[in-house]
Amino acid sequence: MQSKLNSIVILLVLIAVILLTSQCRNSFEGNYTIAFYNVENLFDTINDAGVNDGEYTPTAKIGWDNAKYTKKLKDIAKVLSSINGENLPVIIGLAEVENLGVLKDLVDKTVLKEGNYKIVHFDSPDERGIDVALLYRQKYFTPIYAKPYRLLFSFDADDRTRDMVYVKGITLLGDTLHILADHWPSRSGGQEKSEPKRRAAATLVKQVVDSIFDTNPNANIVIMGDLNDNPTDVSVREILQAQKVIENPNTNQLYNLALNKFENGEGTLYWRSWDLFDQMIVSGNLLRGNMALKLNSKEIQIFKPEWILFERNDGVKVPSRTAGRSAYYGGYSDHLPVYITFSE
Repeated sequence: MQSKLNSIVILLVLIAVILLTSQCRNSFEGNYTIAFYNVENLFDTINDAGVNDGEYTPTAKIGWDNAKYTKKLKDIAKVLSSINGENLPVIIGLAEVENLGVLKDLVDKTVLKEGNYKIVHFDSPDERGIDVALLYRQKYFTPIYAKPYRLLFSFDADDRTRDMVYVKGITLLGDTLHILADHWPSRSGGQEKSEPKRRAAATLVKQVVDSIFDTNPNANIVIMGDLNDNPTDVSVREILQAQKVIENPNTNQLYNLALNKFENGEGTLYWRSWDLFDQMIVSGNLLRGNMALKLNSKEIQIFKPEWILFERNDGVKVPSRTAGRSAYYGGYSDHLPVYITFSE
């Protein structure tokens, strides 16, 4: 009798495990999403010493108060939670976040709370006080190592910019992912004058990637970020050596999932024309389908619903930004988010 009872208990436990595993796997069938979003100056309202954040305070020209800050949080959460239907992204890279506090507010005080997100963040020395960060849903991705990489310029030792964030982790199906989240130096002062700094950023990323490939030529790498250069610029195409996707990719080569869209005139931010600074670059192993999770498309997707856009006087619809130097507009961001999805 006791033996029969034990068998029933074991059977019930096995059924429970199968159901739980099935539920976990099916909940992301076709929807295991990795996203990146430059959120355009997600600052709190506090004027911190040593950081150039005075434009985002209640006494500044844009009147950055608690109401506007709260709206900004909700707007970012609305965008991220709308990217891929009912399932929230598993991994989210963010640029232009001020500190850990604003990240905690974002994941705890908005609809993103449903995702039970954890945070990878390091304070960087950027003069504006902006950092790069990673959000992840621990149920579906578990970091095992994280490190910031400091970007220094031998030709401009006084310039302080944001770190690159590297995270190594395991997906729900046991794949190892290497994620590099970036926000390269801006084009402030002009593209040509500022280009050496983005070349230096590309060199740093390439060094980290090469060190990963030296350990494992079949590594699964995702580089995401606002590179402040387009996919065809020297920093991306020649220094980082991020190539166009080909039929039979090499496992230890980088391929730019944004290149085709840029060549077709698509972009994620607009000044005089569309630029595609927000990119995702992957190692060939992801394209060859060697992971348990399979990449659904060999191109990034640009999230561009009507409600995230603003129509200019010339009829061009551009990202609806939050603020300028002296004016508050109340939009989402001056960038559009990009994402990729995986399925079993």
